[in-house]
Amino acid sequence: MAEDVKTRYSDEELEEFKVIILDMLEKAKSEYNSLREVVMHNGTNDIEDTSPSFRTVEDDGANQLSKEEASQLAQRQYKFIQNLEAALVRIENKTYGICRVTGKLIPKERLRLVPHATLTVEAKEMLAKNGQK
Repeated sequence: MAEDVKTRYSDEELEEFKVIILDMLEKAKSEYNSLREVVMHNGTNDIEDTSPSFRTVEDDGANQLSKEEASQLAQRQYKFIQNLEAALVRIENKTYGICRVTGKLIPKERLRLVPHATLTVEAKEMLAKNGQK
């Protein structure tokens, strides 16, 4: 029996993607927690407590900048985690890997690189050309 048009990935294929996503999710959460530590760090139990005379205004500025950068990175990482978790929901619903614009299957190669993708490259380019996301 020939399969003319495949409308969704098989349960085995979905399981393969689930493993990829869970691995990425674990790493993303670890990185997010590390970034949050940088942002939340208040200087306690550090050499800063015992030797404030060595600190300068520039140090405070650089420290603040790194906290701001870490905060922005943490926000991006949090969004990435949400996207990965949404992909897991789509796996459970068996709608994973289906382009939300065209309804076609997103190629496996793309999903392996960007497992939270909801668009084919063609659909993404079409939306970008039309000024949409």
